[in-house]
Amino acid sequence: MVLQASTEDKQPPALGLWRMIQSGRPLIMAILNMTPDSFSDGGLFYNREKVNVAKAVDKAAQMLADGADILDIGGESTRPGAAPISTATELERVIPVLEALRQRFDAPLSIDTSDPFVMTTAVQAGASLINDVRALSREGALAAVAPLVRDQALAVCLMHMRGEPVTMNRYEVYHDVVGEVTHALAERVAAVVAAGIPRSALLLDPGFGFAKNTAQNLQLLKNIDLLSVLNLPLLVGVSRKRMIGETLNRAVSERVTGSVVAAVMAVQRGARIVRVHDVAATRDGLDLLMAVQSA
Repeated sequence: MVLQASTEDKQPPALGLWRMIQSGRPLIMAILNMTPDSFSDGGLFYNREKVNVAKAVDKAAQMLADGADILDIGGESTRPGAAPISTATELERVIPVLEALRQRFDAPLSIDTSDPFVMTTAVQAGASLINDVRALSREGALAAVAPLVRDQALAVCLMHMRGEPVTMNRYEVYHDVVGEVTHALAERVAAVVAAGIPRSALLLDPGFGFAKNTAQNLQLLKNIDLLSVLNLPLLVGVSRKRMIGETLNRAVSERVTGSVVAAVMAVQRGARIVRVHDVAATRDGLDLLMAVQSA
């Protein structure tokens, strides 16, 4: 069901997100990329080189009706080889969409960004989760986010990546990918907490496809339950990624089934949130899993 936003609810929007996470039900984060060049859905919301806000809102409404719990809005592609963009360009892409979504829906909104100024502006526009592939490592990110967490009950997702999107494929070298990812995330959590952001505000993403080849991604998915030693909720994004294409020999447009199966396996192994393109199919897979588990 699509929920309309309430003008009377003055609680920080992240409180609703945390109640959802603590409920025990696996959550679906729906991907809304306001980019011209993302690997799967780049350019879907463009009209004459500008973001079509109305089209993005219509897509969000459909995703929520299909069973999405969270909407993740991004303005910078992080596909392998992607070049960085300016802060101004990223703001132009995401802020009008965030504002329109917050006016219409109660669903938690996530901003997929590493830019400190975009983070701050997005929270002011209604985002309740910062989803950062660089784990707050950019200069100024920790200083920007710490007061937001305190004032807004904000949630923050820290993802594992080596290098930058344009260079990360050079760093696909591991002796023990699961152990090394776990160790790197633990170190990053410690740094973030030392900067004044409480552990209770954090989610973790092992970073499938980010500086990891297909064999390493499969090992990580197989053993993702081992990341439970970090004692933080896990967010997993494997939707339509190269690991599925290479394993099944499928083009990007043909990876729905593989993506749903991977999402279900991730939840079976402890993931609390799955980040996906194909919401309805993923909801069916997770609902069936929950029905079997509760039978």
